[in-house]
Amino acid sequence: MRPLLPVLVAALVFPLLGAVPPASAAPRRQIGYSQWDTSAELRSGTSTGTRISRGRVVLDGSGTRTRAYRGTTYDEGRWLSPWISPGFGLTELVASWSARTPGDSWIEVSVRGRAADGPRSSWDVLGRWASGDRFVRRTTVSGQPDDLAAVNVDTWVAARPAGLTSWQLRVSLLRRVAAASSSPSLDTVGAVASRLPSGAPATSAPGPARGIVLDVPRYSQMSHRGHYPQWGGGGEAWCSPTSTSMVLGYYDALPPPSSYAWVPAGHVDPWVDAAARATYDADYQGTGNWPFNTAYAADLAGHAFVTRLRSLRAAERYIALGIPLVASISFGAGELSGAPISSSNGHLLVIVGFTKSGDVVVNDPAAPTRAGVRRTYDRAQFENAWLPTSGGTVYVITDDAHPVPRATRSTG
Repeated sequence: MRPLLPVLVAALVFPLLGAVPPASAAPRRQIGYSQWDTSAELRSGTSTGTRISRGRVVLDGSGTRTRAYRGTTYDEGRWLSPWISPGFGLTELVASWSARTPGDSWIEVSVRGRAADGPRSSWDVLGRWASGDRFVRRTTVSGQPDDLAAVNVDTWVAARPAGLTSWQLRVSLLRRVAAASSSPSLDTVGAVASRLPSGAPATSAPGPARGIVLDVPRYSQMSHRGHYPQWGGGGEAWCSPTSTSMVLGYYDALPPPSSYAWVPAGHVDPWVDAAARATYDADYQGTGNWPFNTAYAADLAGHAFVTRLRSLRAAERYIALGIPLVASISFGAGELSGAPISSSNGHLLVIVGFTKSGDVVVNDPAAPTRAGVRRTYDRAQFENAWLPTSGGTVYVITDDAHPVPRATRSTG
C-alpha cells in the first residue's frame, strides 16, 4: 500500500530532455520529464570530484570532499544537472535514477527550484540510496518545509500555488574513506515535473493495444502476509515490490537465487521478499517508494524510471511495444468493480494489456493467491482511480530488447 496525496499536477509525459508538448495537449494537463543517460547528456551537467566515464558518473579523486554520516567518514563528489524550465509552474516533482553502490558506498539525490519572481529554494534531499542495507540505511527525508517546497516521501511539492518555474538536480556520490575499490557510479538520472488540475478527465478512447495482453507472470503479495516485519511485513504492504517483481519476471530479469538465499525454504516467490528488502524506505517505513522500486529494477532489467501518463491511451502505446507498466492507483468502496480489495488509499498493480473493447487487463497482486491475480477493470473506473489520485504515475521498466522510442516517450 502507498498512501497518496491529492494530486495537484499533470498527466502528459515528455521523458526526453527538451521535449515540447504536442499542440493538441490540454493546456492545464502538463508534465515535463528530463533525463540524463548518455555520456554527452551527463557532460551537460557540472561535475565536482566526479568525471564521466563510459556513460556513467564516477568519483575521480580530485575535488572530492569528506563528509561524516552516521559515524562514518566518506569521500564525496557531486554532479549537478543543468537548470530545467518545463514551460509551466510545476507543483510536484519525482526523481528517479539508476546507480551502482558496491560495498560501503551510496548516493544522495537532491533538488532545488526557482520561482518566477527570482528566489531559489534550498537543496531538499529526495533520497539517500544504496542497493544493499549492510552499511547505509536507505531512506527518504520527508518534511524540509523551510522555503519554496517540501518533501512528501519521494515527491517534492511546491509551497506556492503558482508553482516553480525551473528545477535542478544534484547527485552526491559517497564511498567510505580509503575504500577506492567500493566506488559508487551513476548511470542515469531524471525527474518528472508536473501540474494537474483537480478532477478526472473524460474517459480516453481505446487505442492501439486493444486485444493485446502480455504474458506477465502472476505473484500475490498476500501470500507473503507476516513476512519480515522489519521490511513492512508482507501482505497489503508489499504491492509495489510484488508488482515490480512481476515485471522483472516478464523480462526474465529476476535476481539470482544467491540474492534471496536468506529466505527460508517454502516461502512462495522468495524473490518478492528480496525485492521488499531492496526497496524498503526506513523513514517512510514501507516498500512503496516509487524511485526506490525503479532503481532496484533498473539494475536487473537494464532501464527503469518513474513518470506520469496522460491517459490509458498513452499506456496502450507501451503495451503495444511489449512493455508492461506498474501503475499507482487509489479507490474507495464500489469504485473499482472486481478488485480483490474493497478500497485502498494507495495501491500498485501491473497493466498487462487491454480487451478488444478497451477495458484494462491487470495483474493485481492484492489477490489472495496467484490464481486470482489476473483481473479486468472497467476503463473509466480505472482512469478515475489512477489519474486524479497519482496523476497517472507509472514505473516504466524495460530491457534492451524493448526500448522506449522517442515518439512514445514524448507524447501523452
